[in-house]
Amino acid sequence: MSIFLLISGVIWLYALSVFKRAKLPAFYFIVGSVGLFFILFFFSKPYFIWIMARAVTFGVSLVAHPLNLATVYSDYGLIAINNGFNAITMSIDYECSGVIETAAFWALLAFYPMYQAKEKVVLALLGLLWMYVANVIRLILIVLIVHTFGVNYFFLAHSIIGRIVFYIFAVFFYYKVFTYGYLEKNKKKV
Repeated sequence: MSIFLLISGVIWLYALSVFKRAKLPAFYFIVGSVGLFFILFFFSKPYFIWIMARAVTFGVSLVAHPLNLATVYSDYGLIAINNGFNAITMSIDYECSGVIETAAFWALLAFYPMYQAKEKVVLALLGLLWMYVANVIRLILIVLIVHTFGVNYFFLAHSIIGRIVFYIFAVFFYYKVFTYGYLEKNKKKV
């Protein structure tokens, strides 16, 4: 761990204590969520990315292999798509593994005041599962488009259609957890 991360962590914890004592919940939530996201971001690099990349490629292989859409190398985080004439290999890395989105969700959830600790743990696990499934669906869609239409459609499939589908799933889950959850809890209080 670098000295920069250590100093940043101490400053972050101090800022959180100041906002908590000053009873500034909005600043506490924002600084807490952003700080935790960066902590998760930096500490997820060696292991969590490796686990998620392997898990996602394994999930894709469950559909791609039986339908002969692609060859998946789960141990290496690679998906080789062949449409008969051309081939392309996708490497599932930090961006494609869903780690960033999962870390963002966990960071927001950790400082969201509407849930108790047990509820947060359950929602964190559900969020991990939801982001995983959404990412597998996104990658299967990319594989299907490239396998059907060719490698010239990779950019469209990966950067536009795949991201739109993934973020529709993510925004729906965020809505259910944060907005709908907030409304339901407040409805019970009235």
